[in-house]
Amino acid sequence: MSATPQQLHRRRLVQTSEGTRTESFGPAEWGLLAAAAIIWGSSFLFIEIGVEAFRPGLVALARVALGAAAVALVPRARQPVDRSDLPRIALLGVVWMAIPFVLFPMAQQWINSAVAGMLNGAVPLTSTVIATLLLGRLPRARQLAGLAIGFLGVVAIAWPQVQAGSNTALGAGLILIAISLYGLGLNMAVPLQQRYGALPVLLRTQLAALVLLVPFGLSQVPGSHWSTSAALAMIPLGALGTGLAFVAMVTLAGRAGATRGSIAIYFTPVVAIALGVVFLGEHVPAIAMVGVVLVIAGAWLTSRRERHATPAVAPAPSGDAPAAT
Repeated sequence: MSATPQQLHRRRLVQTSEGTRTESFGPAEWGLLAAAAIIWGSSFLFIEIGVEAFRPGLVALARVALGAAAVALVPRARQPVDRSDLPRIALLGVVWMAIPFVLFPMAQQWINSAVAGMLNGAVPLTSTVIATLLLGRLPRARQLAGLAIGFLGVVAIAWPQVQAGSNTALGAGLILIAISLYGLGLNMAVPLQQRYGALPVLLRTQLAALVLLVPFGLSQVPGSHWSTSAALAMIPLGALGTGLAFVAMVTLAGRAGATRGSIAIYFTPVVAIALGVVFLGEHVPAIAMVGVVLVIAGAWLTSRRERHATPAVAPAPSGDAPAAT
């Protein structure tokens, strides 16, 4: 007797310490993953278009405001949190969003969107390094190997920028600072997300960042000029990249588990490279392409959970993305 579609669906569901999730990726899971990867990977293209007319602080303000507005539409994001945790969330807004969201458009004044996207693929590496420092415990051999491979990849990506001159080297350096802050922010977010869920923490983090960015962004209006294309680029950068992509990622993590959901981060550099080359005519050196392969391989190794490790809740990413390790 053949199974009904409802029975087949039930067979795909298993109960784990992460909650009820699917045994294998189906069309819905692949759709959520593709949406998050494409949206986050395209963020660098929209930043590149934005900085042609808007100063970095204004780009950061626009994306956070639109992102917070999009996330606020989701009822689950409006669930309450304890007042005692608001100072931690405010600090998270500084570290995880306000500063990195300014650093990326600053950097992309001197480096192209493809390079920014490639370097952003190292977020799982910085997250692992920060976790090691916070825990005071060396990673296991597989993670150490991943960190070494990823570091070589970062050097390969950044090397052409260093050779190109001081400005491009500065741009690459700003990206490295930003992704280091992403790594710190992801580790700070884990206990808060485990307590309240990702979306309530995300919304309040965005609001905290917005409070900080309003005066800075408005102060950069005089140095900016109106551009319809730049203004239109802020809509997907904010509402999608800083808003709905997080919702898709949280939904995916709930359905497939945080570990399998985090693979979206490995696709974002590929999307960033493709869009930069196709729409902006950017050139990517061969050594940088080798570097991005090394970064993705290193990130994959460092973010794989050990068999006996306790599952963690941390599906979140940064504007440019990031799923958490």
